[in-house]
Amino acid sequence: MHSTHPIEALKHQLDTLSDSAKKGFMRLSTPCQVDNLMGWLNVQSVYPRLYWKARDTNAVECAVLGAIKAFDSLAALQADLAALAEAGVQQPNYFGGMAFDPGTPGWEHFPACHFLLPRIELKRHQGGATLSLNLRFDDRSPGAEIAQAYACLDALVAEQPLSRLQPLVYQREDRPSQQEWAAWVGQVTNLDHLGHTPKVVLSRETRLTTPETPNPWALLSRWQAGTADCFHFGIQLTPHEAFIGCPPEQLYKREGIHLTTEALAGTTRRGRDAQQDQALADELLTDKKNSLENQCVYQQLLTQLEPLSSQVQMGEAHIIKLRSLQHIRRLIRAELHHSVTDQSLLSSLPPTPAVGGVPRESALAFIRQHERHQRGWYSGVFGRISHASSDLAVTIRCAYIDSEMIRLYAGAGIVAGSQADEEWRELDTKIADIMSLLGMG
Repeated sequence: MHSTHPIEALKHQLDTLSDSAKKGFMRLSTPCQVDNLMGWLNVQSVYPRLYWKARDTNAVECAVLGAIKAFDSLAALQADLAALAEAGVQQPNYFGGMAFDPGTPGWEHFPACHFLLPRIELKRHQGGATLSLNLRFDDRSPGAEIAQAYACLDALVAEQPLSRLQPLVYQREDRPSQQEWAAWVGQVTNLDHLGHTPKVVLSRETRLTTPETPNPWALLSRWQAGTADCFHFGIQLTPHEAFIGCPPEQLYKREGIHLTTEALAGTTRRGRDAQQDQALADELLTDKKNSLENQCVYQQLLTQLEPLSSQVQMGEAHIIKLRSLQHIRRLIRAELHHSVTDQSLLSSLPPTPAVGGVPRESALAFIRQHERHQRGWYSGVFGRISHASSDLAVTIRCAYIDSEMIRLYAGAGIVAGSQADEEWRELDTKIADIMSLLGMG
């Protein structure tokens, strides 16, 4: 922020708040100037720090700080949403995510489910940027709430350019090893196993141990530049670890009762030139194994959405092209029953068959038995929820960074016809974007 004006403007609004205004939830806002939201986040001393940008071309970019309230269960989050909706006050945005498999131990500071109502929201939209201060008066003394808000405003500092990424010196270890991977793929594609579980999404954790890990915001900012048609997120719950990613896949987008989701599964690489690229795309659409992988996903999504919706429609299969990969995608639109909440959707949709498998329980049983690494929030959920609308991504193409190492994750859907060495190469292609950034100056 180029000057102290936005902060002074918010303090002035706080000073002049009437006692009658101090109820429920309130948002005070002021226009501001900001060049780089991650450069702003990176220098703040307030935690948690969180960044979110949805996949749409004109999506609002959000950087948020602090937590007025945090929710470690969907039921608690939904109860809060409902209470504020009933009170008829302004509706806040909640940000956060969920682990892939809440039933297994995950990463130390990342609970199975964690959504927060932030203290500070900095948003950039087409018309400029807005700095907002959130206040909550229904369950705390107004004096204490206002004192905390002032303290948070006083802690804010002006943005600074992000440091340049230095080429990384690292030691690499893959879990599982390529040999173990081949054995797993053999088990999943065994006819007896396919008979009851036609698809299992197996994943790999690539650990890069390094004397000095890169700044997560500098890394995300650089990564974002090459992944325009993806979601972008980053979260630091504590100063020493971060989870960042540029996932291409939407879990769902909800506007009122209108829901959009997608079956994104089936993968090939990009071509050297337009001609080869198109040939690979055509081949992908007609390939039996990849079509089966996509079909496993959309059939399960349709089955899960049916009881929640009055109508469900599925679009044609088409190819989406990312920087180094092409995927088969089918869009699914549903009109939800009025009683369906984000809690109902998040209790039934994840983990999607694109990251777990089909049927879900037997695929998860195989994953729990064989994968030694903890997926944590990898292949889980991340995004924004509000009473009126929600937008959530599936957390693939992501990295978990602490002070000693970077953990990169990639998965591949194993179905009839999957070849272990081809799938292993696909895992490398999926982490190629971020590996190239880590090797560059």
